[in-house]
Amino acid sequence: MPDAHPSILVHTNAARFQEYAPKDDPFVGHAHPVFVPAGATAEEIAELGASCEMCVVDAITPMPKELIRALPKLKLIHSEGVGFNAIDCAAAAEQGIYVCNCKGANAPSVAEQAILLMLGVLRKVVPYDRAVREGRQFETKTKAFAEGCAELGECHIGLVGLGDCGSAVAERLQGFGCSVSYWSAHRRPEDIERKLHVSYLPLDRLLATSDIVSLHVAVTPETKGMADASFLDAMPEGSILINTARGELVDNDALIAALTSDHLAGAGLDTVAPEPVLPYNPLLLLPPDIASRILFSPHVGGSSKSSFRRAHRMIWSNIEAVFEGRRPINIVNGL
Repeated sequence: MPDAHPSILVHTNAARFQEYAPKDDPFVGHAHPVFVPAGATAEEIAELGASCEMCVVDAITPMPKELIRALPKLKLIHSEGVGFNAIDCAAAAEQGIYVCNCKGANAPSVAEQAILLMLGVLRKVVPYDRAVREGRQFETKTKAFAEGCAELGECHIGLVGLGDCGSAVAERLQGFGCSVSYWSAHRRPEDIERKLHVSYLPLDRLLATSDIVSLHVAVTPETKGMADASFLDAMPEGSILINTARGELVDNDALIAALTSDHLAGAGLDTVAPEPVLPYNPLLLLPPDIASRILFSPHVGGSSKSSFRRAHRMIWSNIEAVFEGRRPINIVNGL
């Protein structure tokens, strides 16, 4: 064990960082965390982190170029989650600083959330819950029996992206008996497709044939706003959009238009842009009949205890590797 103690700038929730640090790793006890208080300015953060070699940052907390350059001893910036688009990766690369993420750590949890939203929208959880609370149980039941609803197993699910989260969704959908297709920028090997029971489709064909489209891609210049008017118009009438990836993938105005026109039957959204979601976000200001067709969750898809345990074990493993002069895993800025 090195004699020196690694100094870590903790730019995320302090209680969570301490709770999920792997207690069975002796290296953890040799570290010196420096916690950034809520509301700290860039100048205050730079002063706090002046001697820090490592930085752990919440996945949606900005790490701009100016702050990175003001932390001269940094060797590693580690996202606490999978996302890293709030970190200026190019600026970090210029300074020779690794940027890493917790690739795959939250995939099982996010997959459960995606399927929860699929079922919740299909089964009209929001309006049905409200109906019972308002004493309209019998009339709502009568109407539901007349209209019927689709079972998840009879739906064609289209996964936009087949990385860790998309793959975990596909695995879990096998038990429902769904037909599952995917599109991704790079097609997966045939053995992976067979294992996951998925078929590849070009994006236009996937959108045109899917009852439910679920987004599982990272935010990049190419994917930002990809679920725009043309994307949503390409989906079948009465279909459903699910987003457990990032809110920036969806054009909010286009989604509102698609719901208002009844082109889409509903949407399940764990992520909404911009974040934090404030009361004047247009998606929160819709008439009741349209609002009831959106099922929100507060970006908690990856927040299971198991996800955090997996993520923080990755983080500490990478901190130890860099501290000892070894190369970390899950580098996202090309170093």
